[in-house]
Amino acid sequence: MQAATSVRANAFPTLTQALLAVESVLLGGGQRTARRNAWTAVLEDRRRARDRVEAQHVLEAVATRSS
Repeated sequence: MQAATSVRANAFPTLTQALLAVESVLLGGGQRTARRNAWTAVLEDRRRARDRVEAQHVLEAVATRSS
């Protein structure tokens, strides 16, 4: 019978973690914050655009039923 040995998983960083590490080395804190804020704004704009398209479809459906 073999003795129980503990297996230690070696956690590799995810791609996101690796990119964040490179970003932190290359950019200063202010630039990093600005880039993140800009990306957040892009995502929010995309969400609002999807909402507008959905609202337009609803309005068109209501207008079609009323006619």
